[in-house]
Amino acid sequence: MESESLPESVAARSAEAAEPVKEKESWWATLRFFLLLFLAALLLRSLVIAPFSIPSGSMLPRLMIGDYLFVSKWSYGYSRFSLPFGLFGAEGRFMGGLPARGDVVVFRYPAAEEDWVKRVIGLPGDTVEVRDGAVILNGEPLPRQRIADYAAPVSPNSPCRVTMDGAVRRLRDGGGGGICAYPRFRETLPDGTSYEILDQIVDGEADTFEPVRVPADHVFVMGDNRDESADSRFSIEQEGVGMLPVDNLLGRVLVTFWSTDGSAEWIKPWTWLSAARWDRVGRTG
Repeated sequence: MESESLPESVAARSAEAAEPVKEKESWWATLRFFLLLFLAALLLRSLVIAPFSIPSGSMLPRLMIGDYLFVSKWSYGYSRFSLPFGLFGAEGRFMGGLPARGDVVVFRYPAAEEDWVKRVIGLPGDTVEVRDGAVILNGEPLPRQRIADYAAPVSPNSPCRVTMDGAVRRLRDGGGGGICAYPRFRETLPDGTSYEILDQIVDGEADTFEPVRVPADHVFVMGDNRDESADSRFSIEQEGVGMLPVDNLLGRVLVTFWSTDGSAEWIKPWTWLSAARWDRVGRTG
């Protein structure tokens, strides 16, 4: 006995019913996706890691104008300066911790809505003094060794800044480009941490600094380019940092992820690569 077949219209409706129904994406679903993406980026930048660019030469030779860095936001805890929208002005620090001497830190400048970068030299309770350009920490001079001059290539964003005749030498490199030779030293902290500094001037403006005791919940910071850094040796009234409140810390410098010499033009994409300082990418410390 032959089986009866369903009418074509019924069969077609049955086939359509068997297919899964695809939901049409609504405008709300799209908006929700971008809102979640924005919140995720905001939380990542506020709580985990954030980019930072170097606008000045106060941290030469470690950091150059045109360097782009990643900064860890978790290293010293969180305050209203590091959280979104200032956390409604909340005071204090959550999950706070002190930096180590020698850390390169990004912080909110106490007198303006600006982010600065310096190196931590003194912690709460430390006594810091500068005599003839040498840092004296808790009564002991930090060892400072003269090493080869720092040869800085001259570029559109890094001119040859001469703070005093003869302190910086203008030279020519092998390719015909200009370089600046800065007097360079290696400074070493009591725990063995060492880093390079520049000291261009003998008896500079801040080469003598009377002993001060770092108060509780503050740190003493200095730029590695000692004669071109407004830091804890200068008061807020002198446009320096003074004693930096720990609450103003935003994070610790992790790595340089990009560096440019300033010669690139946005309308000429091929210059983006030619302007890159590839030897600086990936630098830490």
